Formats: sequence, structure tokens, C-alpha cells
Amino acid sequence: DEFTFDDEATQVATPLVEVLERRRGVCQDFAHLMLACLRSRGLAARYVSGYLLTQPPPGQPRLIGADASHAWVSVFCPASGWVDFDPTNNVQPALEHISLAWGRDFSDVSPLRGVILGGGTHDPDVRVTVMPVSA
Repeated sequence: DEFTFDDEATQVATPLVEVLERRRGVCQDFAHLMLACLRSRGLAARYVSGYLLTQPPPGQPRLIGADASHAWVSVFCPASGWVDFDPTNNVQPALEHISLAWGRDFSDVSPLRGVILGGGTHDPDVRVTVMPVSA
């Protein structure tokens, strides 16, 4: 409750110190902040990238960050293995979280990577709908 989700507050390269000062950011910021805290305590932790259900089942709330790719954290617990936590939504991920990749941080799992030669820019526009399927 001390931080506010604000998709215009930061960019991919915004330093964590600015996120702490502003108390605003997006899921990538909150995941990186949680990773830094966990690792400062000597815990093995990884950044997870994926998607959330964009259309949750009736009666369930729509999670923050469901309109774009999402990020959360996985920490290694010797007795349980890797355990996921979503600091943006303050939940332990379950079926509504779909993992695509994990790594040390965002740079390991960036959805866009490449080289542009001869100038130019990129402005990706990706839309994903994730909904439950009945059996």
C-alpha cells in the first residue's frame, strides 16, 4: 500500500532509487525492488515475466497490470523449491499468472531484443487477451 501502480511514472531504465523516491511505478519496478530486497538478505531470487488473465472468472477481481506483459518474483526456498510472489498485486501467483520466462532481471527476459542499423526507431504495439477455457 506504500507504492502506487502508475504506468507513466517510469521507463525501462528508471533507476530503483527513483522508484523509491516517487513511490510509483509498474510491475517491473516493483519486481526489481523486491529482488533487490531479497538478494540483500542472501536469498536466491529471479525475475519472472509473463501475462495475467485479462478476463478473470466471474466474481474474481481483475489484477493490476493485466493490460500488458507482467512481472513478478520467484524466490528459492530450500524446503519448497521456487515460490512465486507478485508484489504489484500482493498475491502469491496461481492459475491467473502465466509464466513466459525468468532470469536475473528484466534484461534477461526482455520481450524485444535486437539491433537497428541505419537509423530508425521501434514502437511495438502488442495486445494479448488471456482468458480461462472451460474443459
